[in-house]
This record gives sequence, structure tokens and C-alpha cells, in this order.
Amino acid sequence: MGVSRRAVAVRVEGIVQGVGFRPFVYGLATRLGLAGLVGNDERGVFIEVEGGSAPVEEFLAALTGDPPPLAVIERISTGPAPVTGRSTFVIAPSAAGGDRHALVSPDVATCDACLRDLTDPADRRCGYAFTNCTGCGPRFTIVRDVPYDRVNTTMAGFPMCADCAREYHDPADRRFHAQPVCCPACGPRLRFVGPAGAGDPLERAVRLLGEGGVLAVKGLGGYHLAALAADEPAVAALRSRKHREDKPFAVMAGDLAAARLLCAVDPAEERLLTGPARPVVLLRRLPDAPVAPSVAPGNRWLGVLLPYTPLHHLLLGALGQPIVLTSGNVSDEPIAYRDEDALERLGGIADAFLTHDRPIHIRTDDSVVRVFRGRDLPIRRSRGYVPHPLPLARAAPRPVLACGAELKHTFCLVKGDRAFVSHHIGDLENHETLRSFTEGVEHFRRLFDITPEVVAHDLHPEYLSTKWALDQDADLVGVQHHHAHVASCLADNGVAGPVVGVAFDGLGYGSDGTLWGGEFLVADLAGFERAGHLAPVPMPGGATAIRQPWRMAAAYLDLAYDGDVPQDLDVVRRNAGRWPAVVALARRGGNAPLTSSMGRLFDAVAAIAGVRDTINYEGQAAVEFEQLADPAVDEAYPCGLVPGGLVPAGARFAVPGVELVRWAADDLRAGVPRDVVAARFHNAVAGIVAAGCAVIREATGVSTVALSGGVFQNLLLLGRAVTLLEERGFTVLTHHRVPPNDGGVSLGQAAVAAARDAI
Repeated sequence: MGVSRRAVAVRVEGIVQGVGFRPFVYGLATRLGLAGLVGNDERGVFIEVEGGSAPVEEFLAALTGDPPPLAVIERISTGPAPVTGRSTFVIAPSAAGGDRHALVSPDVATCDACLRDLTDPADRRCGYAFTNCTGCGPRFTIVRDVPYDRVNTTMAGFPMCADCAREYHDPADRRFHAQPVCCPACGPRLRFVGPAGAGDPLERAVRLLGEGGVLAVKGLGGYHLAALAADEPAVAALRSRKHREDKPFAVMAGDLAAARLLCAVDPAEERLLTGPARPVVLLRRLPDAPVAPSVAPGNRWLGVLLPYTPLHHLLLGALGQPIVLTSGNVSDEPIAYRDEDALERLGGIADAFLTHDRPIHIRTDDSVVRVFRGRDLPIRRSRGYVPHPLPLARAAPRPVLACGAELKHTFCLVKGDRAFVSHHIGDLENHETLRSFTEGVEHFRRLFDITPEVVAHDLHPEYLSTKWALDQDADLVGVQHHHAHVASCLADNGVAGPVVGVAFDGLGYGSDGTLWGGEFLVADLAGFERAGHLAPVPMPGGATAIRQPWRMAAAYLDLAYDGDVPQDLDVVRRNAGRWPAVVALARRGGNAPLTSSMGRLFDAVAAIAGVRDTINYEGQAAVEFEQLADPAVDEAYPCGLVPGGLVPAGARFAVPGVELVRWAADDLRAGVPRDVVAARFHNAVAGIVAAGCAVIREATGVSTVALSGGVFQNLLLLGRAVTLLEERGFTVLTHHRVPPNDGGVSLGQAAVAAARDAI
């Protein structure tokens, strides 16, 4: 009696294109003796499998139990199919048409198997800078359209040679249906543009770096600028030409062992360094780390990354020492990614270019991550992570576009319960960055077939993203900046609320028209109440006070001492010639808007403690103030909450920041060491977080806290605040998939718009 046959139709959705999923299905089916087909379409992967009932069941179990490492399966649906009597299993041509639901993989670091090919003299790809397979290589940065097939990528201009075609069509080969497959005979080629000299492009690049030059290198998502990390004149020259005065440079080390010569690396940090995303990881710098002073001036941390393309491996292997690797741009511009544009924009910075002829379709900066309590804490989410979608706790009834904020800009598109947060765009303050934003939106709309019907935006009327949003033909949803921060933390954790949201950052436009930034909210995704905040103080000179923290010190000290500021404070002495005018401006108002910003309070105390009076990059004073603090100090300045009556959502209160300023200034005048003052201030702010949340819980019963905003990138503050909250029985939500800074605001805006649309 014959074995009964069974046929099943399978639909697999998620990141299943460009990650070796079809070859995996083909190999699994043929190993089990099953017939049928597998193919890509606009929704993901479709499968028809036919054979005995037991092997079919084993096949279905293995789909979810043992998929390729880079695959992310979101859902699998099955249904009966007609038994046709087929005897073979084949990979079907890709199908197009209909609404697109297929996901695109992020770019993936070079795998171990390709690294072996790269260094094997007997392999035809030995030393080839574009080696890849189904388990690694470019993805998002080369994709023009879906389905993810070669014709829809920037590899379309490189016809496969006979050897590559044979690998591509061989089910037993790991390059089976690897869309970027290529070799020296048929693939992209390196080119060196610069001073005359003998040797191939890589040799000339290595020689230039070794001689102290600055090299522009074309990577996956754009151009980088490189110099030997230990060569002070070279790094100083790069810093001067790039107009980047103090902001730290990232360092690329050849391997994990080389990274350990620079920094302490714990297991969670090692996982990040060596994982497929290969972000820049912020690590605690070793005292004797062999890097030039100009790499990260006065910074206890180094941003370190490992090679993530064959070209990087070849370059670092030939050099035998770490390099600075920083975005190819002049400060405040987007990263250069088109060849002609890069040659023009970077020609005054780089001494030479190591480039190639594979086009980059979408510019993508490196991601930056640090570790908090063993979990990722993103600072910048971009290459290696984008465009992997994030699930929303509440699906959007209609497609949403969230336009983000201004600094560290991202946008977000939502379809159903999938939120596609963009790559890092930059600070949206000029035409070039605005164009990068609009081009990115169009690419995501096309790639994921999303036509927004709802457009969410920040309330700030002068943000370029807000102005652009107001010109769109869609239903508009204005989202308050700090509500968006809290909502981004909720979405990051798959929670709908309500929570006590603590949003501490530099500035955000408040719903009352003032500048917020030290906020306690009672919030869910749809709405919020402002339950408490830092007591407002004037910002003398407006935006100038952000660039000159001593101005915030002047405003705070004038209030703290009732106009009789001690003249023996160093910050007063250093700015004696300008002090009276700035104090007068703060008292008079006018160009001195009120702000409740916690970031500005950090600036004020940092200036009082002598950290710096002016900054060269956003948040610099607060970053250096955190590093100044002695983590062994447990004492905190006392600071009570000033009650302000009750509102329906909870107890309204203000936090008198002037009290902290007075304590810090009195300590400094009494000779207390600056590192102790910095620690006591950090501990006081952590205590304020816990005290404020406790007051709100007593009034509302809400016992979950969400911490968001750029101030919570400060690990000392974040760690102390989480500890105090947990000791008081709170459940604490922090970020682990999108940044707490403004890079996560677009996700929050999208989650709010989706929730409101569902009401």
C-alpha cells in the first residue's frame, strides 16, 4: 500500500530575502525528499511543498526551528495545496505585483567563511575586497526595489562570470542565490585617486596612511575619512580639515584582540563588537591605550568598531594597527556617498581616495551603541540595524509617516504593526540634510509600498521637518516633543502605558509655547498630562546659551543667590567682562526664553565646576561633566519638590534646580573637589527622578516608569536613577532598540499618531 502524499502552501514573512532563506528551504526540502517550489515575492517567501505526511511535518517544524542565522521570521501561515505529483523541488522565479510586505535585510558584516576565502592563496577571491555570500555583505545600502533580486540592486551593472553563475545556481554552494555574488573577474573593482605612485590601489592606500596621510575610503553606506589612530599629526590634521574641534573620532581595530589593547571589553560589549551589525561600541578606554591625544580629547571612552567589509579587513590587516574612521563629511553635513560629490566635498580634507565602482543607493552612517546592564543602549541606530522594523503594541489603522525632530534626525513609516525607523539622517538644519530626509522618505515609501495617510510632526514651528510636514496632503498630527520621547520608550519596550514618563533632554517645544526639557509626564501612547517639571529659568541669548553654558550658569547663579553672586567663583572671574550684560539680559527677558531643560541645568553646573564655558558639539559640557564625576561618591545634594496643586492626572510639582546650583557653588567655594561635586549633583538628579515618580504614583497608582531623552545617555545618572526606582518598587523601562535621544523621537511620534488614529 503506497504512502499517502500531502501538499501544503506556506507563506513566510519577515526578513527572509537576501539572507539565504530560499537556499535553506531548497536544501531542507531536498534532504527530506520533498517536491515543490520556493520563491520571493512582494510579501516575503512563498513555498509549496509536497510529499509524505511525516517529512512535510518535519519540514514545517524546521522552518521555525533552524532558519538561517540572518533570517528574522515574523509570521508563517500554512494552508492546503493540491497534490500535483511533482518529483523535484525548484527555486521559482521571483514574483512581483500587489501590496509589498517583504522586508529588506540590514547590511551584514563579513562572515567567517568569506574571511577564510579572503586569506586563502588557493581561493580565487583571495584578497578580493567585495567577497560575500548569502550570510553576509551589502543589503540595504544597495537595494533599489523589492523583491530582493540582483536586478533590483546596484549590482545589476555587474553581470556574473561563468564561475560566479555556477556558484549562484548550485544549491550546494553557500553563494546559491546570493544576489551580490561577484569575484575579481566580474565584480566591482578598487580605484585609488591621489598622488602618483606604483602599486595596486590597496597598497597605495596603505602606504599613504603609513606616511601620515588622510585617506577617504568608500564603505557600505558612504565615505569615511581615515588616519592612523596613533599618529597625532595625522589625526590633528584630519580634525582641523574636517572642522571638528573636540568631538571624539571612532577607531577601527583589526580584530577583538586589537580592541582589547585599547579598551576594557565585557561579554556584552564583545557580543556587539563581533556581531553581524558591527556598530561603533563605546568602551571604557585603557589608560595606556596607544591612540593619539586628538582622537578623543579628554574622554575616558573610545568608540571602537571592528572591520565589517572585506575591504576593511584587507586595509587593517595590511596596516597592522588601528585607524581613525569617521564619517566622510565636513561637520554638520550628511555623509558623502556619491563618488563625484565625495571627490568634490572631501577633496580639501583627504589626501587621497580609496574608492570603487559599486554604487551606494542609500547613504547610511555607522551605528553607535553602548551597553547598560548587559543590554544595548543605542546612541545612533543606522547601518547594520536599519531597515529592520520594530513592532508596535497597537497597529496603525492607516499608514503613518512621522517626520522626527531636528537634531539626530530620523523619520519613521508605519504600516499595520510594523514601524520602519530610518537610518540616521543628521541634524536637520540645512538644505542638504533636508534633501537627504526627503530622498530617504521616498525610498522607504517605495521599498515598503507605504503611502502615508497620516503625517506626525513636532510642535516646534521652526523645525524644517515640521514645515515640510505642514505642506503634505495628509491628516496632520502634532506630537509634543517629550510625549514623543516617552512614547518611543513605550514602543521600544512593546508597552502601551500608562506610565510615569521622565523625559530629560536639551530642549523641546512645550504645549504651552515654552521650552521644556525636564519633564515628568503621566502618559500612554494617545496622550499625556504634565505632572511635574524642572522650575523654568531664562536662557540668556536663546540658542547662544546652548553653545555657551556659562550663560546658563549666570542665569542660575543670579537666581540662586538673589542677585548677589559670589565674585570668587571661577566661572564669574573667567567671564567677568561679559557677566553683567548677560545677567541683565536674563532678568529683562526678551531674548531669554524660559526653559525647564535638564540639559541646560547640567550645562550650568558643568560651567560652574570649570568643565567648560563653551562647547564645540551638542551636549559636550554634560558629557565631560559625567566623566568628571567620582562614581565612588554616594552623597547627594538635598533638593525638595515644590508642590503646585493637583491636576486630574497627578500631583503637579516643580523641581527647584537653583537649589542644586547653590549647593554645588557653595561646595566649590569651600574647596570640595570637583569630581565630588559632580558626583553629588548626579546623585541628586537621580534622587529627584525617584522622588518625583513616587509623588506621582501616590496620586495616580501608576508604578511603571519610562526614562527617555538625551540626558539618559548619561550612564552614571541612568544607573543611579534605575537603582533608586527599583528599590522603591517601580518597574523601569529604558531604551534598547532605538536611542533615548532625538533619534528615537520619530518612533514615538508614529506610535502616538497610530494610537490616536485608532480612537
